[in-house]
Amino acid sequence: MAKLYFRYGTMNSGKSIEVLRVAHNYEEQGKKVLLLTPVVDDRFGVGKVVSRIGMQKNAIVVDDTLDMIELARTEQPNCILVDEAQFLSKEQVAHLIVIVDDLNIPVIAYGLRADFMGQLFEGSTALIAVADTIEEIKTVCWYCDKKAIMNMRCKDGEPIFHGEQIQIGGNESYVPVCRKCYASKLKSSLNA
Repeated sequence: MAKLYFRYGTMNSGKSIEVLRVAHNYEEQGKKVLLLTPVVDDRFGVGKVVSRIGMQKNAIVVDDTLDMIELARTEQPNCILVDEAQFLSKEQVAHLIVIVDDLNIPVIAYGLRADFMGQLFEGSTALIAVADTIEEIKTVCWYCDKKAIMNMRCKDGEPIFHGEQIQIGGNESYVPVCRKCYASKLKSSLNA
């Protein structure tokens, strides 16, 4: 029986390299994988899954016009992998449920749990609510050795705590931090 997995972590936790590793493992065994990524993630070009260590693979772009259910029905993959799943809509997550439950195709979705203000993304909220299995991909805080659970947005190396929820970026824009370091940096910014 297929399952819907949500594997989440902060920035720099290795989510994209994990997507690419899992895809490689399936393909090495001669199995078919569909690799999906939301259209909003254009950091390295639309339709690409790219890890910070330089590995990359082309992916199918998820936008409002893509019928993921029909794609899965037609392609009959052994597994579907979704990178940057936090950017999915609630409706798109509902389509993943149909793929898992009705087509019996496992789906593994990778993404951030929350934004730089600690608010859940729409796709993450939906996945947390319905995933069969929820797993954390861990990394350490940028400032100390505790487990990072938050994403801190930075501009010119300084933390910022306001702005639009979605701002595509990498190490130049975000660092993974623990809750204590996040609170400390927030307090310092309010006192400045």
